[in-house]
Amino acid sequence: MTRFTPMRSGRIKAGAAAVAGALLLSSCASFNGIESSRQLQTPSELPAGASLPAQGGAWPTMDWVAQLGGAPLRALVEEALTDNPGLQVTAARLASAQAAVDLSRANRLPTVGAGLSSTYQRYTETGLIPPPLAGEYKADTQLALNFSHELDFWGRHDAELRAALAQGRAVDAEQYSARLTLTAAISRAWLQLARQNAQLELTRQQLVAREKLGRLTALRFKAGLDTESESEQTRQQLEGLRAEIVQWQEAMALTRNQLAALMGKGPDRGLAIAAPPLPPESATALPDQLPLGLLGRRPDIVASRWRVEAAQGEIASAKAQFYPNVNLTAFAGFSTLSLDRLLEAGSRIVGIGPAIRLPVFEGGRLRAQLKGRVAGYDNAVASYNQTLVDALRDVADQVQSLRAAEAQGGHQRAATQAASNALRLARERERVGTTNMLPVLASELALIVQRKVELENQARRADLRVNLVRALGGGFDADAAGLAAEQSSSSSKSAS
Repeated sequence: MTRFTPMRSGRIKAGAAAVAGALLLSSCASFNGIESSRQLQTPSELPAGASLPAQGGAWPTMDWVAQLGGAPLRALVEEALTDNPGLQVTAARLASAQAAVDLSRANRLPTVGAGLSSTYQRYTETGLIPPPLAGEYKADTQLALNFSHELDFWGRHDAELRAALAQGRAVDAEQYSARLTLTAAISRAWLQLARQNAQLELTRQQLVAREKLGRLTALRFKAGLDTESESEQTRQQLEGLRAEIVQWQEAMALTRNQLAALMGKGPDRGLAIAAPPLPPESATALPDQLPLGLLGRRPDIVASRWRVEAAQGEIASAKAQFYPNVNLTAFAGFSTLSLDRLLEAGSRIVGIGPAIRLPVFEGGRLRAQLKGRVAGYDNAVASYNQTLVDALRDVADQVQSLRAAEAQGGHQRAATQAASNALRLARERERVGTTNMLPVLASELALIVQRKVELENQARRADLRVNLVRALGGGFDADAAGLAAEQSSSSSKSAS
């Protein structure tokens, strides 16, 4: 006969537990064959060195608004960042994401509750309860503390927390992106107001010069030196300029309405916004390592990266659903059929034990759920890749347009200078008596036309610089904001 020693008995129990665990795992539903092959793109896969050459420039700083428009523009932006309803929506989404993080953290902790119940009932005489309780009316009273804790062997709650944290960081980065978009929109509308006001002033100067020419044409018509056709042409040009003045006034009113709406205010707020001058020219040089630097400088890219991280956490959580779920429950308290004896020592109750749930057959629910999470990951990766491509195109577009505008500006300045020289020569000839006022007024009008064209180019360059600042992230820095996605898992790995 074989004798079992305590040590041998322990080994048998341990072996049995291992076999039982293996059987449990082998009987679980399987997620084999459900995986993603998507890869996050990197800047090195999107060549941009020729289009965006390193120039030793600096990234935009957070005070770029003050550099552009000084205290007046900064005051408008700060008011908008406080009162714009769109930003308030984003702030509410951020609070909701933080609440989801708090919930995920709470799911990792044990739960303890207290309960008091009292049920007055008649006990059946034909059931399991023997006399003298059978057929009696008694109050079954229980007072107890209940304890429950899920033993998260497979890391489901950790994965859920990881996903919630990533979602929160994504929303946080999106809030930076929304603030940048709003700031750029305010700045561009402010520049638009400056352009419209300057064009209005030049059109008024044009009208004054054209009125002088009209009076001179009328005198020449009376003297028989000009025909009625020249007089009507002058009248046509005068009315056209008066109509153009009304158009610029309308445009300024609409821009003020736009600014007021961006600031979250009624249209009357726009009436108090003074028309500013166009800002002076400023040099623009691209920073080194531009494509790589965009990963941490563009809040939309950072937000997309955190969406990928959140999707990875959701996949890990969905996979953990395939494994056994182990809950530890316990209770301690008092239970009695006589309320006056509830707190006596003999009424004490206590219990503890595990509860195991094993997913063996779920009708495809778990696999379908995981497939959905993998599809969500694929979508997040594709969105990230598209965001990176769009960001590089955005910067390249602004750089190319700015280069072209600067080249056009050089030619236009030369044209304006030539028109100014022509006016100076016409005035000199009129002074010495070799010509009359007609060439002088014509040259003055030609100069104003060139100034209006130059103003358009100057305003476009200012607008493009704002767009370039926005495309470069507007001073956002993921490291400084605590949102650097590189702190998470490798971005080059697909979900597995």
